[in-house]
Amino acid sequence: MRWERFFDDLEDQLAAEWEAERAALESEAERLRLARVDLRTRLAGLAHDGEDAVTLELAGGESLEARITAVGADWLAAPEADGGRRLLLVPLAAIRAVQASHGHLLRCARPAERGDRLAERVTFGLALRDLARRRIGVAVGTGPERMLTGTIDRVGSDHIDLALHDAGAPRRAADVRGYRMIPLGAVSWVRIDASAGVPVV
Repeated sequence: MRWERFFDDLEDQLAAEWEAERAALESEAERLRLARVDLRTRLAGLAHDGEDAVTLELAGGESLEARITAVGADWLAAPEADGGRRLLLVPLAAIRAVQASHGHLLRCARPAERGDRLAERVTFGLALRDLARRRIGVAVGTGPERMLTGTIDRVGSDHIDLALHDAGAPRRAADVRGYRMIPLGAVSWVRIDASAGVPVV
């Protein structure tokens, strides 16, 4: 009788040790997996997480509430959460923090199915070149309380040329008030009105 209890105790102890070792291995594997997850992947997870808005804290102290709907190679698209018909393009380099619920943060850290591989390769510069090609009016944020409106004339490798004119007005030579060359690193966001012919994603 004592030997049976002795072997039962040994089996229980061995099972507990195996369970503890398995849990430790799973924890370490999860830590290693998370160490390879980048911000772009997490933001893509938020884009697939539903309709809830997040707050993007940007370089220069701006905070924008928006619902992430698409993520490119180095930027995201987000219709503004205030119910407006404006779409924001935000370069990932301008993001200083993302305020979201704890549940959203946990879910976006989990492996997700691969998104649109073509969209993943579209860079911020390429998206801006498309706006320039279409001659779509934009507002460009370059810091808190700093916004320029106009049309992107050209997009270089690391900057844009912006013809300044009133928001919502077409670009006509007579209405252009001036020009700005803006480094892409200084752009916090680009806003497009849905009425401009660009679909709100």
